[in-house]
Amino acid sequence: MDRLIKLADRLAPLLAFAVVIAGWEAACRLLAIAPYVLPAPSAIVAAAQEIGLARWAEHALATLQVALLGYGVAVLVALPLAIGITGSRFLSRTLLPWLIVIQSTPIVAVAPIIVVTLGAGVLPRVVITTLIAFFPVVIATATGLASVPSELVELSRSLRAPRSREYWQIRMPHAVPHIFSALKVAITLAVIGAVVAEFVAAEKGLGYLILYTTSSFKVPVAFAALGLLVACSLALFALVGWLQRRLFPWSL
Repeated sequence: MDRLIKLADRLAPLLAFAVVIAGWEAACRLLAIAPYVLPAPSAIVAAAQEIGLARWAEHALATLQVALLGYGVAVLVALPLAIGITGSRFLSRTLLPWLIVIQSTPIVAVAPIIVVTLGAGVLPRVVITTLIAFFPVVIATATGLASVPSELVELSRSLRAPRSREYWQIRMPHAVPHIFSALKVAITLAVIGAVVAEFVAAEKGLGYLILYTTSSFKVPVAFAALGLLVACSLALFALVGWLQRRLFPWSL
């Protein structure tokens, strides 16, 4: 009985997904919904097969390249910023308002300006992705670094440990769960940032493909590209979770 319960628990998400797809297919067929309004899953699969694996790989790799580059830059910028904010009241009062202003500014509105300023290459798309992805990492890391029990910090200072050891041996380990929670969120935001950037200026990528196919009413292809985007986001999210389990199992 316990085995059946565990098996049902594991299969529940797949069964729910299958039910949704079957209901979607049945609704499109019974209600005769036009493919350019809502394509059936079978039409999406057929359209995806027509594109070909090579072209799908080309567009997916273009999007992943921008997303991963922007994500990497966001992490490299966010971690030192978080350390500076928690270690200096002056930096906190100076930088934190600017970070909030950047986060509050709609990137979709700023993206065309960034493209005009930096050109139409990969660089503006990476900048757009970085601006979208870095804020959660900064805030979560700063929160984790600041939430260390005060008695641990006082003990470290009573032993005259240098500030660097206080951060690397006390604050950073305590902040690891916060950091990885933010990294999981940021990796999905990086994919969103790459797509937003491709909407503004790109010649290939899944975002570009969605924009191009919807403008020409090839909606099944757009749905297929959207499905591939979701799969990429889920895979990257799972990869960050795997790295946490592999490198810092004690943080779970």
